[in-house]
Amino acid sequence: MINKRLLVKNLLAHNDENSFYDKKRFIAIGEKEGKAKFLKHVCALANSNPKNNSFIVIGVEDEDNRIVGVDFFDDSKIQNLVNAYLDNPPIISYENIPFPHLPEGKVVGLVTIKSNGKVCALRKNIWKYYGGAVFFREGSISLPKAFDIELKDINSKAVATIEQHARNNIELTLDAVMNFINNRHADLTSNYKVFKEQFVVCWAGNKKKVNNKTYYSRVDIELINEQVKLFYSALDEITITYDEHSFSTLEYVQLGLGSQQNYFPLEQMIITFSDNGKYTINSELLFEPPQYDKKTLHHVFNTNNSLLQKLEKGISLTKADQTDLTHLPATYLICYLNGFEEAKEQMEHARPLLKAANERIYGSLKESLRILRKVRYN
Repeated sequence: MINKRLLVKNLLAHNDENSFYDKKRFIAIGEKEGKAKFLKHVCALANSNPKNNSFIVIGVEDEDNRIVGVDFFDDSKIQNLVNAYLDNPPIISYENIPFPHLPEGKVVGLVTIKSNGKVCALRKNIWKYYGGAVFFREGSISLPKAFDIELKDINSKAVATIEQHARNNIELTLDAVMNFINNRHADLTSNYKVFKEQFVVCWAGNKKKVNNKTYYSRVDIELINEQVKLFYSALDEITITYDEHSFSTLEYVQLGLGSQQNYFPLEQMIITFSDNGKYTINSELLFEPPQYDKKTLHHVFNTNNSLLQKLEKGISLTKADQTDLTHLPATYLICYLNGFEEAKEQMEHARPLLKAANERIYGSLKESLRILRKVRYN
């Protein structure tokens, strides 16, 4: 079993970016330019490594390899994005890797790309890249190639060595369990479960019971063996169930207008463990967005827009404005889910304004954008 944190360290120690490894400070696949650049690099790495894995490490400063981290990203549908835009798409996974020195909620993103052995190409136009374009890695740069297109296996031995050096052991696993429970989450209810005598899942959160059902908030879940963060949310609530073969979570999101708040099932994740040392993760979106009267939502939407204008102009907010501001991320989300397409642009516009005005509301905005991203990909 590969310890993904060790893998990231070994990749960063492997001099600089090369034909099987790229690093990014962040990716912005919610924007057209960011999505296009991400697809270009995936395409290039897949074509440059037809027989082995290739990787993109996210959350690292380019100049000095300093690990600064990015927000937890739990989009299980990233394969859908790759399938939609690439011919002969590789198998791709995005994993969140915790590092002890990073703030709560920050991780390093690890994208693993496995070619299907055929030439990967853009299927359709996106941003300034044309459909049919083929990219390869030349050193640390992803470049288009229009002739002499041939897949060559040149990195298998190097990648195999790096992955071998990242193999897990009992000491690393035990140290990680103790650190998770005793240090990182000493103030929360913590637990762990061993599956198939090989896999250790740890989880922590604020625990409460409602109608004989246990819910967790401020939830953190990790697959310890591989040092992969499976779930993190500072706001939403989840239920956890498990048996001898699987571990599952059901995430709920709180939405509503004013005091009329309800919890809606968002997504179910099931990890199934096998006796052969492998596991699978399946996610299913269960979300049915609440529907509201369009006239009411027009009023809410205009109120939110007015609040953003006041923040832009530095106008002091009244007490009523402050209350409305706390609901702004969720109400913009409700507007979008009820057909107000421009609410997405307003949420992106609100990012710097809320980050400067109120860190807690900014956190709520990021959660709302995370939900929106899940819904859009599905």
